[in-house]
Amino acid sequence: MPELPSLQAAASLLVTVVAFALFVSSRLRIELVCLLVIAVLAIGFYAFPIEKGGTFTGMEVAFGGFGHPALVAICCLMILGRGLVVTGALEPAARILVRLWRVSHVLGMLCTLAVCMLISGVVNDTPVLVLMMPILLNLAQRAGIAASKTLMPVNFAILIGGMATTIGTSTNVLVVSIAADLGVPPIGVFSYTPIVATAALFAFPYLWLIAPRLLPANPSDEKTSNRRFSATLHIGANSTIVGKTFEALSKGVDSAIRLGAVLRYGRPTTAESLQPGDLVPIVGTIDQLREVSESLRAPLAPEALLSELDAADTEKAPDRRLAELAIGGDSTLVGKSVREARIGDRFGVAVLGTYRAADTHLFRAKLAAAERLEVGDVLLVQGTAAALVELERSEGTMVLRDVLELPSTAKAPIALAITAAVILLATLKLVPIAIAALAGTIAMLATGCVRYENIGRALSVEVIVLVVASIALGRALVETGGAAWLASIFALGLGGLPAAVVVAGLMTFSMVLTNFVSNTAAAAISTPLAISLATQLSIQAEPLVLAVLFGCNLCYVTPMAYQTNLLIMGAAGYTFRDFVRVGLPLALIMITSLAYLLVQHFGM
Repeated sequence: MPELPSLQAAASLLVTVVAFALFVSSRLRIELVCLLVIAVLAIGFYAFPIEKGGTFTGMEVAFGGFGHPALVAICCLMILGRGLVVTGALEPAARILVRLWRVSHVLGMLCTLAVCMLISGVVNDTPVLVLMMPILLNLAQRAGIAASKTLMPVNFAILIGGMATTIGTSTNVLVVSIAADLGVPPIGVFSYTPIVATAALFAFPYLWLIAPRLLPANPSDEKTSNRRFSATLHIGANSTIVGKTFEALSKGVDSAIRLGAVLRYGRPTTAESLQPGDLVPIVGTIDQLREVSESLRAPLAPEALLSELDAADTEKAPDRRLAELAIGGDSTLVGKSVREARIGDRFGVAVLGTYRAADTHLFRAKLAAAERLEVGDVLLVQGTAAALVELERSEGTMVLRDVLELPSTAKAPIALAITAAVILLATLKLVPIAIAALAGTIAMLATGCVRYENIGRALSVEVIVLVVASIALGRALVETGGAAWLASIFALGLGGLPAAVVVAGLMTFSMVLTNFVSNTAAAAISTPLAISLATQLSIQAEPLVLAVLFGCNLCYVTPMAYQTNLLIMGAAGYTFRDFVRVGLPLALIMITSLAYLLVQHFGM
């Protein structure tokens, strides 16, 4: 019979249980719970330090997470993801996904899950999510799909794919290495891939059709209004509709978008095909206008003006904004047209469209830019934050809340190259992911892909304190002996049970550890335990080692189980309860199917 746990071990187990209960209940903000956990551990270890190697330690256990490589990696990966978004580096991939999802949400989700699951078998899980997350966030804005409905299922599909090979995750490598050191025959890279692939067939329908229904439709951090602006498409030489008919143009855009008669030299034309220099009046929401403009390569303002603004942006490397600008009663713009006001020349701000509350959006021969502005009109404008502030101050206008950051496409190749280098370094394991991500972040800042003052927009305080608290809890359980005590209780309970129950139980134990301690600690504790159980029960060690390997990859139930969970938590606004609601059924599906397949494969 195992001895009772020490006072410190019992206290660490109690803090873990209470913290989990508070996380799930959502009675307190998750940031407050995390800070309370850190404070309790710090006070406890200060009063009752851990004696180890003749010295007393403990405070570094409570506060060590603030300098942990995992926290550095997560923060840097968030900044890298922002760099991809603000530079528009993934726009081409996003457009392809948008088209697919618009054809069918079900088909879009199916293809996205399948591709991510396959890639993560040979590429580390974290880089795969870093690559996919900005695409899915962009997709959420442009296809009208809440990111919270897609990010968690895709993340879990990546985690399942990552367990299929010994090189899929660093946890797999660790388990196989420990087992080899303890005398277990070497496990090949693809030796257990068929087992995981078969189990994935059971999990796939859940991730595809059920999980999205269990998740909330959290609103995006960056939203646009539903105002429908009158704008103008400026057809240039590089436009994709040059030489096509107006009918072809009408069929190629969303039915909710209204198009007016083509204007050539300021007058309606009956020409059969569109030519450079033609203007097409259009009415739609901000998202609809952006989508049409980008897909047709037809800007919403004169190309010469946009080129001039882009050149200034490249030199100053500011953050360009898309804003709604309301005209007040004392505005000097009242009674003037957009052309007469010369907003572009005077302030470096491009006017893309106009909105009038009582406007029926009937197209006239006169363009929106020539209409006289009235009090209450709203202009859709593009410019830097400083330029918008100057326009607001000088002309008596007011920037509304609906503001978006526009991608600086000139730096897109740089952002892609930096991210690709980080992924390559991490995949080839040339340097740890924390070092690769930090180097990539420095490169993003140095090249102006991400501005120093905007770093805070990429980071989530909730995620940061959760990382620190989870690291502290995990180390406390290991250092005080709480995790080892749990292992001894588990080993005692499995004695004399059928092999199938032992496999499922060992996998469940590893899953619990990995969701509350860490993948590394779970592997270090569970792998020797698996080999010891194999000896006691006189069965093969390999299936039990694989049970540990699989269990350590079932990081679905808590956000702190794996760093990719923390990344999507901040991006999609998930709560602790969301992970439990969606992750626990998936964990049960995987444990049941993997345990059965292991027993059948090894004839236990």
